[in-house]
This record gives sequence, C-alpha cells and structure tokens, in this order.
Amino acid sequence: MKNFALIIIAFLLVPSDTYAQNERVYVNPNTAENSNGPAFSRAVLVGETLYMSGTLGTVDGAIPEESSEEARVILNKMKTVLEQVDMTMDDLVYVQVFCSDVDLYDVFNTEYRKFFTREFPARAFIGSGTLLRNARFEVQGIAVRRK
Repeated sequence: MKNFALIIIAFLLVPSDTYAQNERVYVNPNTAENSNGPAFSRAVLVGETLYMSGTLGTVDGAIPEESSEEARVILNKMKTVLEQVDMTMDDLVYVQVFCSDVDLYDVFNTEYRKFFTREFPARAFIGSGTLLRNARFEVQGIAVRRK
C-alpha cells in the first residue's frame, strides 16, 4: 500500500503540461482519403521535437539534372516543413543524408552549409546505392525547438 501511495503522489506532482508533450501534430499527412501517394507524413511534431521523413529533391516529380540543384531543392523542402511548425534549419539537431554516389559529398556539403546560421547539427552521410526515382540524395532530420 505504501508503494501505491508513492506512485499516486508522484503522479500528482508531474506538471500537467508534461502530458501535452506527447501530443502529435502531423505535417502534410497522407491520409486514407488521399491514399494515391506514399503512406507517410512529411513530419511529426511531438512536444518540441520534429521528426522529418526522408525528402527527395524532385521538381514536378523529376530529379534536377544538376546535383547541386537537387541538394538545394531538398534543403528548401526541409526548410519549408520546419517553417510550418515555427522552426528553422538551426533547430535541426540531427540530419541523415543518403547518397547514391559518395563522390557527391562536396557538392552536397557546399549547398548544405548555406542553410545554417548557427552550429551545424550532427549528421551522417551514407553511401546508399540506388535511391527512389534515381535521386542522388535523400535527407531526413530531427529538430528540437530552441528556447
């Protein structure tokens, strides 16, 4: 009985906004009514953390001819998703880049650097082989709102 009382007291001492931190906000979800596209949301916001799906650099469904343009398109898409939840690229804490040819590392990195005004997030750059739609890059990320 003593342990049960301690659990109740601990529960009552937890701030009520702690429970709201688990509420989820879906950014550009693909719902059952619109199931023609892939089954995922662009991002999911849980509390102050945004989990971003992998993003391709397509323009009207096609991959740009120039790899630098493809990188810019991806990063601009990520920036747009972040802005939809009042965040910026500087809120990113982790980025994962899948690349069909690791020789494109410098091309991607040149564009990537232009999107940040503060510290760079932790990042992985992974040689992946063939990507969807013959893309050169696919990028996903996790952002935490700065206070």
